[in-house]
Amino acid sequence: MEIELFACRGDNYGVLIRDPATGRVGAIDACAFDAYDDALSRRGWGLDAILVTHRHFDHIEGVPGLVEKYGAKVVAPALAKVDLPMADRYVGEGDQVKIGGLEAQVWHMPGHCADHIAYYFAGENIIFVGDVLFAMGCGRVLDSSMEALYLSVMRLAALPDETQLYCGHEYTLANARFCAHIEPDNAEIRARLKNVEAARAEGRFTIPTTVGEEKATNVFVRAPDLAEFARRREAKNRF
Repeated sequence: MEIELFACRGDNYGVLIRDPATGRVGAIDACAFDAYDDALSRRGWGLDAILVTHRHFDHIEGVPGLVEKYGAKVVAPALAKVDLPMADRYVGEGDQVKIGGLEAQVWHMPGHCADHIAYYFAGENIIFVGDVLFAMGCGRVLDSSMEALYLSVMRLAALPDETQLYCGHEYTLANARFCAHIEPDNAEIRARLKNVEAARAEGRFTIPTTVGEEKATNVFVRAPDLAEFARRREAKNRF
């Protein structure tokens, strides 16, 4: 899998994936037309499909323009039909999506919002998680529940340590500072905070991350139970 990662809308991440064997290209979400169009032009790629993780505006604003210009097919969560009536296919837990020879399992990942899904490319050890889990953080609970978010995060944490996670936003510096606040004696968190500070000062991205990194340094993944997870998520809202 070839991956093009780029900044979008300030703190969003845009992602393009390409199967080198077939030349087929997919977008993970489409937060803004211009950013995706520029990335496609830079690589000289067309666009065959848009894989939407959830219905929030900052993840779908660019969909109509990309469909119009490139003729891309839209794959969207089954629970997001009202917000994405133009989708060509609606998917949910257990479905499969292909970009050329690359195959993703669809995981229903509620918590941040009820319709949220992730795309797990098991053959490549890569999962695109949208706003469920961030590097050293996790999403806010909006129209779902804290228990649902906790279960989604724990499901991701059960993947092999080497699995790469691509999330939807660059929130890592604020997340790392919160993690250091919650676990001040965790040397791995302190070291990662320094690395993140240096990366952001130089304008470098902080993703992809890995399941192993998050298990060591993400205080939401490290929460021992639902009650502590909820306490930490509510504390982060005020941090």
